[in-house]
Amino acid sequence: MDRAPGLRVRLKLTLSYAGFLMLAGALLLAAVWVSLLNFMPEMGSSPAGPLSRSDFLRGFASAAGVVLVFLLVFGLLGGWILAGRMLAPLTRITDATRMATNGSLSHRIRLPGRKDEFRELADAFDTMLARLEAHVAEQRRFAANASHELRTPLAISKTLLDVARTDPTHDTGELIDRLHAVNTRAIDLTEALLLLSRADQRSFTREHVDLSLLAEEATETLLPLAEKLGVTMETSGDITPTIGSHALLLQLTTNLVQNAIVHNLPEQGTVWVNTSVRPNSVVLTVENTGENVSPQLVSTLTEPFRRGTERIHTDHAGVGLGLAIVKTITHAHDGTLTLTPRSAGGIRIAVELPAISPHAGR
Repeated sequence: MDRAPGLRVRLKLTLSYAGFLMLAGALLLAAVWVSLLNFMPEMGSSPAGPLSRSDFLRGFASAAGVVLVFLLVFGLLGGWILAGRMLAPLTRITDATRMATNGSLSHRIRLPGRKDEFRELADAFDTMLARLEAHVAEQRRFAANASHELRTPLAISKTLLDVARTDPTHDTGELIDRLHAVNTRAIDLTEALLLLSRADQRSFTREHVDLSLLAEEATETLLPLAEKLGVTMETSGDITPTIGSHALLLQLTTNLVQNAIVHNLPEQGTVWVNTSVRPNSVVLTVENTGENVSPQLVSTLTEPFRRGTERIHTDHAGVGLGLAIVKTITHAHDGTLTLTPRSAGGIRIAVELPAISPHAGR
């Protein structure tokens, strides 16, 4: 925003300090002057000659003028120094802001000294820079991964089309089937990216949602897949009311259950889906059997396009955004996502969301 130039804050503070000092000095001298006028008796003569009260007051006025000039100079000089010392932290904050505006997010103010308003502002700004830097780095990494993932099906499609153009005798039916599969994967990936963006922006309408009903709907939808892969599903729990997007929370639940089915034992695997209520929150828990997973690997599973272990069922490989979408939806609903490896193999995933207040909706 373009603004007309104005006085610097340091100069304004200096003039304010000097002005208040001059005002205080003038009021004090005026009080002395009035006192002298009212209470000083008429004075007699001195060896040097007659000395009247008017002569004394004229001398006092001259001295008062000198004092006011001294106060003005002292106020300007002292105010300039004091204003500079007071505004030094603000200068460092302004410099850091300019650097951040130019794209340097790694700079930190780290203002020393005891806690005051300037230190609180500097600490808050450092925290904001740290979060912004992490967010930008995550977005860049995500964009690079998304570009790589989208480039793969496009490159495959180009290769298949080149083969069809150079080899007219190639089986057209097989080519169409492969193109259909590659195109379907690209569409699934694009839809997942759009869903991730929508959840991250929190551009959704909040309504009353029961996680237990969503768990039942997700398990019923995925039951044919579980039966096909030989996985048993068990659902239990309480009514778990919360507030959020029905569509996004259903997507969250579906992703968790599908992920638990696909990442399971080759045969006779099990998935447990449970909902529970806590004093101020509701919890959706999804557990599954499977391979032993290290805590270090579990901590990276929610990153986009990260695939923890080799899938037993490669025909349901997905696009690598399932748990990333779950994490984004959870955070968009002010919840927490916890992943814990099971000692017997598999993973336990818990989504904790705020519960509805007892007075909500009244």
